[in-house]
Amino acid sequence: MPPGITIAADAPELSAANTGFMLICSALVMLMTPGLAFFYGGMVRVKSTLNMLMMSFISLGIVTILWVLYGFSIAFGTDHGSLFGWSSDYVGLSGIGLNELWDGYNIPVFVFAVFQLMFAIITPALISGALADRVKFTAWALFVTLWATIVYFPVAHWVWGTGGWAFELGVIDFAGGTAVHINAGAAALGVILVIGKRVGFKKDPMRPHSLPLVMLGAGLLWFGWFGFNAGSWLGNDDGVGAMMFLNTQVATAAAMLAWLAYEKIRHGAFTTLGAASGAVAGLVAITPSGGSCSPLGAIAIGAIAGLLCAMAVGLKFKFGYDDSLDVVGVHLVGGIAGSLLVGFFATGGVQSKAQGLFYGGGFEQLGKQAAGVGAVLAYSLIASAILAFLVDKTIGMRVSEDEEVSGIDQVQHAETAYDFSGAGGGTATRSAAAPAPVQETAKAATEKNKRVDA
Repeated sequence: MPPGITIAADAPELSAANTGFMLICSALVMLMTPGLAFFYGGMVRVKSTLNMLMMSFISLGIVTILWVLYGFSIAFGTDHGSLFGWSSDYVGLSGIGLNELWDGYNIPVFVFAVFQLMFAIITPALISGALADRVKFTAWALFVTLWATIVYFPVAHWVWGTGGWAFELGVIDFAGGTAVHINAGAAALGVILVIGKRVGFKKDPMRPHSLPLVMLGAGLLWFGWFGFNAGSWLGNDDGVGAMMFLNTQVATAAAMLAWLAYEKIRHGAFTTLGAASGAVAGLVAITPSGGSCSPLGAIAIGAIAGLLCAMAVGLKFKFGYDDSLDVVGVHLVGGIAGSLLVGFFATGGVQSKAQGLFYGGGFEQLGKQAAGVGAVLAYSLIASAILAFLVDKTIGMRVSEDEEVSGIDQVQHAETAYDFSGAGGGTATRSAAAPAPVQETAKAATEKNKRVDA
């Protein structure tokens, strides 16, 4: 996705079909952020529901303004040192003509800018799931502002901007395995290492309060992800976007089944949370790789990612980091898996001629993928930890222990997700006519406790 404006006399004409297609894809990607809010919001306890929704939703406001002011210029402006871009015409999006086309494509610059904006919005929102229950909303808003500026915009240039070092090296990232998922997952790990664990971590049950909300959010993410992935080819002229669309569906299905099989063998139950999480793991893994593999390769990538992510979510209990909603286990691990598997499953016959190890390409592409993965992971982890430390030492990142226990929704937003004041007349006892709560099986309860501590 190279930067620049087409002004040559023989420039391609604007394609109404591709422009309309990309506007639809942009709207689909925008829908993913509210979908993420529901996905995360259902996974936390009742007292944190609104805060979790707002931590995703606020990104729609903050990042949009930053993108217009300078974010698009840093990410896709003229390259400077292979590390960041800058073009004065892109500052404020004020120097771009209405019909000027993105370099090498037949869509307007404004369409490309708004499509990439939606990527910039959802990436910091992904981080929020690791920080449930304990972060001041003002501190989160400040962190999003700093992180988007210092981490996301430059990394997007590395990966997708002409002149960016990863782009020029030949790292394949079709739609954001490094720039979005590894970036967000590593950032989440960096922040939680600074702010610490929630009160009651590994002691109190912290189960999802609404699995239907989780499933709704996962469904919206799956739906929106078709725009996220297929739209990243910036058109629909040669079949590559169609292949990416198909591979998105295939890998997601395979990952969901692999996750469910793992938890049935490991914990004795097929859970709705496992189905939703497995689907997201597949979506994450196919994001960088789906434009370079066949549908059979997509099955393998999805199944591998589903299994690895299902295993990885338990690492937080082993190593003691409080990743509330498994951002590290799903997005970091899934992003790494999908990015590295390009080096094995790239056929050389879809988005580029690069071939993976299983198609006669040797280790060359795998080495390039590893370089991209390692650099983004290290930079995001370290920079995010430093930013969290600075925010914590200035305005403070965490609410007080009493506020955390009493409920962050009421403290930070003066609201609660559900109003029970009219239910049951406020009586403390259950009506004799009301059915007794269904008891969970021991294995299912154990799985829920281990899987989510939100």
